Amino acid sequence: MSQEHPIAVLAGTPIDTRMGAAVLAKAGLAACPFPLAKDPRQQTAFQISPAAEKRARVLQVLEAAKAQGCRRVFVYCNSLSSTVSFDPLAEQTGMRIVTPLEVYHSLPERYHRLGLIAANAQGLAGIERTLYAVDPELELLGACLLPAVFSIEEGVAPERLVDMHRLDQLAGWFEDSGMEALLLGCTHFPYFKEALAARTRLPLIDPAEEMVRRIQA
Repeated sequence: MSQEHPIAVLAGTPIDTRMGAAVLAKAGLAACPFPLAKDPRQQTAFQISPAAEKRARVLQVLEAAKAQGCRRVFVYCNSLSSTVSFDPLAEQTGMRIVTPLEVYHSLPERYHRLGLIAANAQGLAGIERTLYAVDPELELLGACLLPAVFSIEEGVAPERLVDMHRLDQLAGWFEDSGMEALLLGCTHFPYFKEALAARTRLPLIDPAEEMVRRIQA
């Protein structure tokens, strides 16, 4: 596959779509952004809409991306990849589609106890299903942090955001509960990864690097 084709970035809002494009740009890859909603509330409403409606909307976006020369798709949204089945869409469009859920399949091989933070319950449930399908014995603790997503969209500084939403205390709860690592189950969350990493001993897992390797393969 030619590396000259731009990669379509599908995500929930314009903010995380730009974040996904920035991840690809850092790897020297050209990207075309395709947000599916204007803000996190609209994106959450989309995720709980009927399955046929979601599929039709995503297919429409994929066809538009294909018309612009895109042959690969970088789904930079955990909750979107949790609520839409992308394998049939990849087969129908002939596009290579990489999602965060692909990366999560390998985590139970490395961890037995995982903390998980996601934007909403849709994303949390999708990641939970993916992890338990690989290892039903995995110990998993989760939390939903949609207010933190709004703070990211508003441009609140990462250090202040960690304080506002008490993320260091939340990480401390995961650590005290015996978790081995904390999975950032929302593509907005790398925004505060460095600030939170300075205040917890837990490894923070961001699937973006592995997603880039897979989209390049």
